[in-house]
Amino acid sequence: MVIVNSREFRSNQGKYLDMAASGQGLILRSRRGSFKITPLTEDDTLMTKEDLYRKIDKGIQDIKAGKGYKVKSREELERFLDTL
Repeated sequence: MVIVNSREFRSNQGKYLDMAASGQGLILRSRRGSFKITPLTEDDTLMTKEDLYRKIDKGIQDIKAGKGYKVKSREELERFLDTL
């Protein structure tokens, strides 16, 4: 685990981002607090609040239009999740 202050990080951003990308633990300390720097993975999702609310609204519309899927038991839920 490498711990750097904000001045050092700004001076050598490329070096520290490469370290984080290769799996090295990196903590950035500043007056605003400490932050763990980690690369995003395929499982991470970046979206705005507006995008999230749009997706929620679409899901609500789909359910109202009968496009939902009712699950009545744990086994049925597990079978459904296995298909995803």
